[in-house]
Amino acid sequence: MRRFYFSLFCCFILWMGSAIHIGEAEQKKFPLKVHFIDVGQGDSIFIQTPNRKTILIDGGPPEAGKTVIHYLQKQGVTEIDLIIATHPDIDHIGGLLHVLEKIPVKFIVDSGKFHATKTYFQYVTQIREQMIPVQVAKEKEKISIDPLLDIKVLNTTGKIKTNNQSSIVLHIKYDDSELLLTGDIDRFQEKRIRKKYNIKSDILKVAHHGSKTSSTMSFLKEVDPQITILTYDIGNDFGHPHKKVIQNLNKIDTTIYSTAVYGNIILYTEGSEYMIDIEKSPVEALQEKTN
Repeated sequence: MRRFYFSLFCCFILWMGSAIHIGEAEQKKFPLKVHFIDVGQGDSIFIQTPNRKTILIDGGPPEAGKTVIHYLQKQGVTEIDLIIATHPDIDHIGGLLHVLEKIPVKFIVDSGKFHATKTYFQYVTQIREQMIPVQVAKEKEKISIDPLLDIKVLNTTGKIKTNNQSSIVLHIKYDDSELLLTGDIDRFQEKRIRKKYNIKSDILKVAHHGSKTSSTMSFLKEVDPQITILTYDIGNDFGHPHKKVIQNLNKIDTTIYSTAVYGNIILYTEGSEYMIDIEKSPVEALQEKTN
């Protein structure tokens, strides 16, 4: 079975394009909206660009697929311009299987990390069957989808990297606003990125759901975010977020939001000021968990 997976993966690579360019001429400027969808223990981030392009970054675990579909439909989404699969772990690509079945997708950017699992096999099979153009992300590469956004890849796969270490890391700049989306990278990637790039950002999506393997003090100080987003499920089996991570975040005096507490979180910005919209209050979240 592993040999069959590898053969399919080789065919998948042959389907790759040569450039990540999905953009069009500048039209009307709308706010940038970044939706951190509550998918439980996993990641799914939906972006509506200033020129109304749609980007879905990961889809959460398999059981969250319907949740993501419902959420996108509530936003009026009938097709997705770009899917970015940060890495092949099931809590990131599992929900994409359902998305690919239900919503037309124009383009996919993948980490290129091979993973011999049934979920990964189904993911690759759907891409091939639907003949969706797909590109493996390269470090330093820019993703051109909206002329008002500067989206740069700061990390992706490597021969000796684990799945988490292979996560696509994105730095997104819109006028004076900057976001850093870190996938599930660990402290080693954080150190390398910190030394190689200017990562200071207004908004940070914390790596690996608040695992103790990430979010070192030196990295967080370098990012110096005003707003920090954590994606996890209350009572998860991994102990996320780790107490040390929360302590580090408190030390840098950032405002923390989590999908576990607030549900779906939407960030709005017109390039300078930010507004956060939450689905539920902390009291409502506690009430749901105790009922």
